[in-house]
Amino acid sequence: MANKKETREKYRDLVLKEYKKGNIVYAGIEGLMIIPLNIFLKQPIEGILYDLNRDEPTVLTWIDNTKWVNDFAVCKVIRELKKQVEELQKGKKDK
Repeated sequence: MANKKETREKYRDLVLKEYKKGNIVYAGIEGLMIIPLNIFLKQPIEGILYDLNRDEPTVLTWIDNTKWVNDFAVCKVIRELKKQVEELQKGKKDK
């Protein structure tokens, strides 16, 4: 049975290996999920934030840990960036 350190190192190695291939790894309902980043980003913002456990309702459940403040900020930054990307993509299509 792996200890906590071995498990953390295994996850770290997997995440970094997959990132080098252009994939992201996230913890989903069914366990670790691996998906190409470009495909992951094609989904609506609600799906992105939900899959990453960074939507506002989820983040607010961690209110007892001050880490929630940065997680909430991450949520808002991702939301705004996705909006700007979509506006830029729409502008390219209109030309």
